[in-house]
Amino acid sequence: MAIENRPVTLRAIADQLGLDVSTVSRVLNGADADGRRAASGATARRVRELAQELGYRRNPAAVSLRTRRSNLIGVVFARLSEVVVATIYEGIEEEAARHGLAAFVTNTQDDPVRQRERIAMVLGRRVDGLIIGDAHLDGAALADPALGRTPHVLVNRRTEGDLPAVTCDDYRGGRLVAEHFLRLGHTRVGCVAGEPFASTGTDRTAGFVDRYAEAGLPVPADLVRHCAFDTTGGRGASTALLTADRRPTALFAVNDLAAIGVLGAARDLGLRPGEDLALAGFNDTPVAAELPVALTTVRSPMAEQGRIAVRELLRRIDGEPARSRRLAPELVERATSGRPVGPSLL
Repeated sequence: MAIENRPVTLRAIADQLGLDVSTVSRVLNGADADGRRAASGATARRVRELAQELGYRRNPAAVSLRTRRSNLIGVVFARLSEVVVATIYEGIEEEAARHGLAAFVTNTQDDPVRQRERIAMVLGRRVDGLIIGDAHLDGAALADPALGRTPHVLVNRRTEGDLPAVTCDDYRGGRLVAEHFLRLGHTRVGCVAGEPFASTGTDRTAGFVDRYAEAGLPVPADLVRHCAFDTTGGRGASTALLTADRRPTALFAVNDLAAIGVLGAARDLGLRPGEDLALAGFNDTPVAAELPVALTTVRSPMAEQGRIAVRELLRRIDGEPARSRRLAPELVERATSGRPVGPSLL
């Protein structure tokens, strides 16, 4: 317990453990004045245990003055209400805390004007770095000169430029769905393709369409429908696809919310998922396995994207080049893809 209710100091902890104050500071505050990152291992555990026992409380203002860093990172997403985005942000917060950093998030609703405004607002908070999760392929909203002077990385989405981005390998994920449908014998397939400005939708769609083309079964352009990444968008796009003269026997929706919209359209049209229609989504959100007909989907490493994005951002903050990372997806087969409808086409 702290004596006489006075704040516990780094010096007090260091003296009790026989350590240098700078070592204790690196453990509890994330970095010292030279920018060195926190220690790890047995020494770090001893410092943290004693700090907790004594009731040590970090003083962010003092740390900022000493290190000339805010130890704060800003995060920009389209909508934190989406489970995929929320899961990525959990990974960001968890990893940031491990490095003695705090994170805060703002939403842009995928509106380019609001993207620019929110990025300017975040930069005004004197953040050490920025993680951007709502990038459009053209990267237009990322042209703020002030952003060029602040370390930043992308997460979940990439741009057509060379900005470092941590994403799922979305193209590979689309190919996995195509190969699954090909094994089941589906020759006429469609795609609920998401928004054309987002790499998540375009890359997943491209992987799916390219794999079918390689199998000698090109997907007609009218069987690829772009829509919002939500249930309403998925429902509208799939209704158009499933009422075509020669409706597809299988649909790939580029995220699970859109896939749930497809299930609603199928119900309204009297089609049974897994019997009259094969369906696959993307992300493997928690609801996917709990639907009345469990959803076949591609599992993406959502929280891990957030954790790795923080690590790559720290590389940039420390003056090192950040790397783009594409994390491996995994196909999860469930009831909505149904049984084979013909011989395997692989």
